[in-house]
Amino acid sequence: MTDRSGPRRELERIRESTGPGAAQSRMALGAGPLPERLRAAILALAVARGEGSSTCPSDAARALADEWRPLLPQARNQARELARAGEVRLTQGDRSLDPDGEWKGPIRIRLPRNANG
Repeated sequence: MTDRSGPRRELERIRESTGPGAAQSRMALGAGPLPERLRAAILALAVARGEGSSTCPSDAARALADEWRPLLPQARNQARELARAGEVRLTQGDRSLDPDGEWKGPIRIRLPRNANG
């Protein structure tokens, strides 16, 4: 990638830190299988942004590829799996989404409530 996108730069900053999300960011920016890298990118962004913020599946896709739109369905699937595992929660507006439910449109990925204790 020659022109680093905002989410890509964010993952690079997270990777260079020793703070929350650094290990996931290293995995996301590594050379592993794409589903694992998307999952790691989602977690790195969510953890680094904290409980008061959120991320979008497209942020993870944009962080990994210039041509990110084809990755969006995979990123949304990884977000569903992370939500099923209780590692994140999915929202639309103020409404929490069931990861196994039918939904469409933009979603946000947040840390679970009380993730820090």
